[in-house]
Amino acid sequence: MKLQDKVAVVTGAGSGMGKAIANLYAKEGAKVVVSDINTDSANVTVEEIKANGGEAIAVVANVAKEEDIQHLIDTAVSTYGTVNILVNNAGIMDNFVPAAEVTDELWDKVFAINTTGPMRAIRKVLPIFLKQENGVIVNVASVGGLMGSRAGATYTASKHAVIGLTKSVGFQYATLGIRCNAIAPGGVNTNIGTTMSNPNEFGMGKAMSGAGFNPRSGEPEEIAKVALFLASDDSSFVNGTVITADAGWTAY
Repeated sequence: MKLQDKVAVVTGAGSGMGKAIANLYAKEGAKVVVSDINTDSANVTVEEIKANGGEAIAVVANVAKEEDIQHLIDTAVSTYGTVNILVNNAGIMDNFVPAAEVTDELWDKVFAINTTGPMRAIRKVLPIFLKQENGVIVNVASVGGLMGSRAGATYTASKHAVIGLTKSVGFQYATLGIRCNAIAPGGVNTNIGTTMSNPNEFGMGKAMSGAGFNPRSGEPEEIAKVALFLASDDSSFVNGTVITADAGWTAY
């Protein structure tokens, strides 16, 4: 097993890519701290893991809240003794709103979840990683963090920021036993669309203008396999970078 006896914290693990990552990590021997803002969703993931012989606990957390991040990591440590792997997966969309129509409220909300949450979680686990001289961070970014119009202006900026944070952490802590990488998924069949309401017509039209070039949509389990690679020793020489998983969409 690639993650035997490792302790992994996965945010947004109640559904979609986070759920697939949590399940795969557990199958590979990790003790998984399943975090989600939805209590029922987190518990269902834990039940699935346990039904398959894995070990997991659920911790309800809104990653936009500092106190929830603190509680999440503290609970992981108090339950399993440490944290070895952090997966920052929780995220929301932005209704495809273009820059001219972005409100402060939308900007602050999306950044709080997509960017500030991962930063705070990283900040919280780094002292643990530094003390034990090892640790892995996997940030789920997006092709929207590499390209200019796969979503609205706010989501695009937030995911670009996640990639910048990934590179900074990866390089600065590389000699201290810590790795930090990101995944940039393309279109994946998840329920992230439920975080949108009343999409902006102009912005969505611009974002969807290249959708015809997308070879296909992915499945959460395909992204989970990339997350497993990045969390395991198979990627020991991979650090401070982004793996794009989009069936070749951004290669056009």
